[in-house]
Amino acid sequence: MSEQTTGRRNFLRAAGAVTAFTVLKPQLVRGSAANSAVRVGLLGCGRRGGTDANNIVQNTDARLVALADLFPDQLDKAKQRFDKLAQTKGYAGIAQTFTGPNACRQMVESPEVDAVVVATPAYFHPEHLAAAVAAGKHVYCEKPVAVSVAGARRVLETGKQATGRLSLDVGFQIRSAPPFVELVRRIHAGALGEIASGEAHYYCPAPEQRTWSAQGAALRLRNWIQDRVLSGDIIVEQNIHALDICNWVLAGHPLKAIGRGGRNGRAGKTAWAGDDCHSHFDVIFQYANDVHVSFNSTQFGKGPFEVSERFFGTRGAAQSPYSGALGIAGEEAWTWSGSEQQRDGTFSASGSFSDNLAQADSEKQKAFIGSITGGQFHNQAADGVEAVLTAILGRQAAYSGHEVTWEEMLRSHEPWDAKIDVSRL
Repeated sequence: MSEQTTGRRNFLRAAGAVTAFTVLKPQLVRGSAANSAVRVGLLGCGRRGGTDANNIVQNTDARLVALADLFPDQLDKAKQRFDKLAQTKGYAGIAQTFTGPNACRQMVESPEVDAVVVATPAYFHPEHLAAAVAAGKHVYCEKPVAVSVAGARRVLETGKQATGRLSLDVGFQIRSAPPFVELVRRIHAGALGEIASGEAHYYCPAPEQRTWSAQGAALRLRNWIQDRVLSGDIIVEQNIHALDICNWVLAGHPLKAIGRGGRNGRAGKTAWAGDDCHSHFDVIFQYANDVHVSFNSTQFGKGPFEVSERFFGTRGAAQSPYSGALGIAGEEAWTWSGSEQQRDGTFSASGSFSDNLAQADSEKQKAFIGSITGGQFHNQAADGVEAVLTAILGRQAAYSGHEVTWEEMLRSHEPWDAKIDVSRL
């Protein structure tokens, strides 16, 4: 058994995280007939949260019944959108809305809500995830589940509390995209032989420039994706998707990392002066069996949107772009049908994609709702934590400029305090 296999879950086991699938009687799901619609609440009415909620309504029998957001204007805009969607589906619109500092608590305590989509700023995910599970709600939590090691530990504890009684899904929808599922299946079956090395990248133009009349903490929350502490920086908030695929392919997390990063091309040139995120990261992750994966990312300027992973083995090589030919070259050559054509590849601020990810969201959300109605509850807390800790490992290596091991990263007490009192907003 490899070092990776024996060691990759030590931290997760120590924290008590369990990934479980427990079958319960269908009528116990909500205390009513198993085919009754799951009632969903959306916590965080921004673009990605809206996309998640829309996909759930469009692709499942679940109903969106409640909205919650700190800012009334975002909530009102979302209510108009989903009331119209409800009309097209033939049922009543949004029955409950919650706004302000207590919106999260009010939503999770509502007896009219069965499941909550958590799509708030990433910094608050551990808190909001814990509140939903403590209130007995199923949860679909957007990635990343945390932005710090301390937050990741809290998510693991929440996962333990959810085990066997609630579904806790994490928004790594690429793991549900059919082209990626088939590619990884073939890799794990030996199509590449012994994997020797890998490469991954996530290139993205600058975030959309938006202006707000808000100031102080409210302005930071409005622009949270451009706030290093609230987002975790681009490697944690955005690049984590590519790093999660690397973990998936290599069946574990990296053992150490070394890297660099900086703000060239981004510093002082954004619409919001508070933007303090990096413009790029360049990290080499070392996995078990001395497999090195070079990762680099950008998020500035007006360049193309391009994401892909490549792995090189003794029998072949694999590539898995968001857009373009996805497959394997070598002894077991294979290409996902229809992926050969390079398409638009433009960046989607909402995270709604076409091409090789066309079915990712719909499959992911159907599985989440199906786990609730079928009583076979998901618990993806450990996988969500492993992915975010991988990203944090790369972040720490780049910030420090020297090699950081997985164990050192777990022992670190990196300060990560937004210094925001939401109750005063």
